[in-house]
Amino acid sequence: MQQTPNANRLHIAIFGKRNVGKSSLINALTAQNIALVSDLAGTTTDPVYKAMELLPIGPVVIIDTAGLDDEGEIGELRIKKTKEVMDKTDLALLVIDGNEGDLSFEKEWYEDLKKRKIPVVGVINKIDKNEVALEDIQKVIDIAFVKVSAKEKLNIDGLKKAIMAAAPEDFEKSTIVGDIVKLKARVLVVAPQDIQAPKGRLILPQVQIIRDLLDNDAMALVVKDSELEDILASLKDKPDLVITDSQVFKKVNAIIPKDVPLTSFSILMARYKGDLNSLVKGARAIDTLKSGDKVLIAEACTHHPLEGDIGREKLPIWLQEKVGGKLDITVCAGSSFPENISEYKLIIHCGACMFNRQQLMSRIKKANMEDLPITNFGIAIAHINGILDRVLSAFEEYSF
Repeated sequence: MQQTPNANRLHIAIFGKRNVGKSSLINALTAQNIALVSDLAGTTTDPVYKAMELLPIGPVVIIDTAGLDDEGEIGELRIKKTKEVMDKTDLALLVIDGNEGDLSFEKEWYEDLKKRKIPVVGVINKIDKNEVALEDIQKVIDIAFVKVSAKEKLNIDGLKKAIMAAAPEDFEKSTIVGDIVKLKARVLVVAPQDIQAPKGRLILPQVQIIRDLLDNDAMALVVKDSELEDILASLKDKPDLVITDSQVFKKVNAIIPKDVPLTSFSILMARYKGDLNSLVKGARAIDTLKSGDKVLIAEACTHHPLEGDIGREKLPIWLQEKVGGKLDITVCAGSSFPENISEYKLIIHCGACMFNRQQLMSRIKKANMEDLPITNFGIAIAHINGILDRVLSAFEEYSF
């Protein structure tokens, strides 16, 4: 479980005022001194992420955040960072000092979490100091609360049980490709190893998809695009499915027989991490783009772009060739994402292998609320090459 990628872990974020005991609670939950604890208010500044195993729940990422009531210009920036954490939160712990009467901050943050449909476990801390009137608290925030003392390690097991009960079952899908391949299916995986491929290893989506094929008792055959024709000639029967890198869609599509299902790593990740129907609808909006329109290209990771980078060079060129004019293209990377997206005509997102599902879905929902088309790299490239219907044919349960 220690090797589980962060993007595949349940993200548990802890929210509360300064000095309410959030960091102490993390240490109590994990039985380790992970978070810095101090009586000085505002010790936690930027959000702190810790990947770990939280038994008996399993692999999680616990996020410690700055106080909801932080003050001053720096405090406002810290609160902004804390709000951004909501975009990737699968489960929230709202921590309250049971000895304080004013719950206006907590009420405001609870309403925001509720609006985002993020499950919330209420935590009343510092019960070792005084008896807490739970009824008074629930009159303000009507959710179930667990009483604990992080300092004295009181009722931490009760909190773990509450976390297990509230954790969403669908925080990630159970399989990437296993539901569309049959037992012993022959799946040809085309993995180009060009200058952008990391030396000595495969990229994360390739690794995850190959492992998912093996876990579902399919037979994965892995080749570079330069050996694609050779492997096809050596096979007695046609493959049941071909999965390729979207960058070589055009080449692979020309080689693979038309009756063999074809898709890409990026499209499978879009289906696994996000809402495939929304992303396909967004790709069709490429046909409405005009010269001068603003397009946002969003990447989940902050890699150093090399020559021929898909997001910085290839995709913009292909888009502008399709449109027949120059587009105004902005690239954002990592957790950075514009607050105001209304100025864009289209968002094209990467496969989001470094995001958890909640984070990508939050961006899709934000775009949908603005009635702004959003798609992803693989789906956009397939549409540009006129093969979108073909690369979606493997997903029979969808109606496009």
